[in-house]
Amino acid sequence: MAAKKSASKKSASKKSSPKRGDDGRYPETKILSALFDVKDGWKLAVAKKHGAYKNLEKALKSMSPAEVIDEVKTSRVRGRGGAGFPTGVKWSFVPTETDKPKYLVLNADESEPGTFKDRWLMELDPHLVLEGCLLCAYATGVSTIYIYVRGEYPLSQERLWGAIHEARKAGLLGDKIMGTDFSCEAYVHTGAGAYICGEETGMLESLEGKRGHPRIKPPFPAVEGAFGCPTVINNVETLAHVPSIIEHGGQWFADMGIAPDPDNPRALGSSGTKLMGLSGDIKTPGCWEFEFGITVRELIEQYGGGALEGRTIKAVIPGGLSMPVLTADELDVPMGFDALVKVGSGLGTGTAIVMDDACDMVEACENIAHFFADESCGQCTPCREGCHWMEKIFTRIKAGDGTPADLDLLERLFINIEGRTICALADAAVWPLRSILRKFRHEFLAKMPGHTDPHEKDPHAEDPKASSEPAAVGAN
Repeated sequence: MAAKKSASKKSASKKSSPKRGDDGRYPETKILSALFDVKDGWKLAVAKKHGAYKNLEKALKSMSPAEVIDEVKTSRVRGRGGAGFPTGVKWSFVPTETDKPKYLVLNADESEPGTFKDRWLMELDPHLVLEGCLLCAYATGVSTIYIYVRGEYPLSQERLWGAIHEARKAGLLGDKIMGTDFSCEAYVHTGAGAYICGEETGMLESLEGKRGHPRIKPPFPAVEGAFGCPTVINNVETLAHVPSIIEHGGQWFADMGIAPDPDNPRALGSSGTKLMGLSGDIKTPGCWEFEFGITVRELIEQYGGGALEGRTIKAVIPGGLSMPVLTADELDVPMGFDALVKVGSGLGTGTAIVMDDACDMVEACENIAHFFADESCGQCTPCREGCHWMEKIFTRIKAGDGTPADLDLLERLFINIEGRTICALADAAVWPLRSILRKFRHEFLAKMPGHTDPHEKDPHAEDPKASSEPAAVGAN
C-alpha cells in the first residue's frame, strides 16, 4: 500500500504545522491513517490497543451533546465528500425538540470516479468510522445509524458489519452504551451501483426502497430526511475525524492546515488533515494523509512518482472527475478548498486524476460525457437530455465530423445545463468538460480538417472568471 509505517494517534497531539524537509518533501501526517499498516487493524482487539472508543467514552461520560457540537464547530472541519460544508454547523441544524426519531445516514456510496479514500477507511479502520458515527449520533440525539455503502465494495461491507457485531458484543453499540443512558444501533445498507445515490437525497430515496431520484430542497434532510424524520448525513472521512477532535480539542484541529482568509468571508479555510489520492497516468497511484498545504505538483511528483517514463503531465482534475481541469502550468496551488476555487477548480474529494501528454482530450471529454449521461437519473430535462447531447457532439468531433460551430454549441449547452437541475450531477458534468474545451481548444480544432477557427482566440477564455469556477454556478 502507498501509506507507509504509521505514527501513533497519540503523537499527533504534539504536531505543529508541517515543514518541508531539507529535500523539500512535504511530510505525511497520519491521524486517520494511523492503523492503515497495522496488522489486523480492523479488528476490535487491535483497534482498542490504539485508542479506539476511548473518545466515545470521554464524550458520553464527561461532555454534553452541545459540548461535542461546539468542539466540532471550533475545529472548522468541513465535509470531505466534496461540498465542504462546515460539519458542526450542519449538526446544529438538527432540531433538539421533536417527537420524531432522528437518523444518521453515513454516505459511504463512494462512486466518484478516481476516488477510493473512504474505501481505505472502511476496510482498514472500520472501528474509527463507527466511533465517529456514534459520536455524531450522541451529539445530535440520533438512535439509529444507517451506513449506505457502495454496492461494488464487498470488503468494506464485510469489515463494517464485522465492526458492528464486535462493538455490539463489547457493549459499545446497542442499549445503554458503556453503562450510560445513550442507546444507538447501526446497520449497513448496500447500494446497487447508481452514481446518483451518492447525492444525499437520492441516497435517502434509495434507503427507503424507492428509485434514487434526488429531492427538491427545502425541506433539508436535517429537518425532513429519512422516513420523513430529522436526519444527519455525513461523509465517511468527515466523521472519522471526530474522535481525534474530541481527544485533542477543536482548536488543535483548527490550528492545522490552511487558515480562513480574513478578507474573504466565503473562504472558510481548510483545517486538519485530508486523505488525498492519485490515479491515472502516474508511476505510483495511492492514497496518503496530509495536513492541508501540499500543492498539486508536490503530491504528484513527491508521492505519485511523477509522469510515466518518457511522458509529461498535461492536465490534472484535482478532486475526482467532477472538478474543472488544471493544466501543467497550474499545479503549484495548495490542495485546499479555497485555494483551488481561487484558480477556477475545486478540491472535490481530494483524489486527483492525472492525464499525460498521450491523453487525447477529445476522447477524454467523450468518456466523461458518456459517464454522466449514463449515470443521470433522468428526472431533470437539462441533465437527461443535455448530457446525451454533449456526448453525441464529442463523439462527432472525435470521428472527424465536427465543425467549429460545435464548440459554440457546446458553450450554449453548458449555460443551459449548469445550475438548472435539482441536484449537482449536471453541474459536475459541465465543469470538467467546459474547462477542457477552453484550455485545450486546439485539440478539438485539430480533428476538424478543412475548417478554420472563426475565433483567433477562444472568446470564452478571455474573462478568467468565466473559466469554470465552481462558485459561479448558474451565474449565466
